[in-house]
Amino acid sequence: MGAMAKLTLLGDAIDSANSFVSAFALVYTLIIFAHILSSWVRMPYSPWLNRIQRFLYDVTEPYLRLFRRILPSMGPLDLSPFVGTIVLWILAGALMRILDQFH
Repeated sequence: MGAMAKLTLLGDAIDSANSFVSAFALVYTLIIFAHILSSWVRMPYSPWLNRIQRFLYDVTEPYLRLFRRILPSMGPLDLSPFVGTIVLWILAGALMRILDQFH
């Protein structure tokens, strides 16, 4: 395998990693928003809806808990999803810039 082929494979791997980071940040942001919306709306009890709400809670709560520890309590207003989403996109952007330097 020649040097050019190795560089092409490395470039493809970096592009794939950039796509994954971007897709992960987008999907996790959508999951956070779905969790917020499902916590605001009271739906009738259904085993399927309960499982979906539990999944959203289990996926987002460990990440958002990091920010709830740091942020001051503002009564009923929870800013952790907002701050968590901003931090997620900042980290994703930084990681994509780092990966682009290898390109």
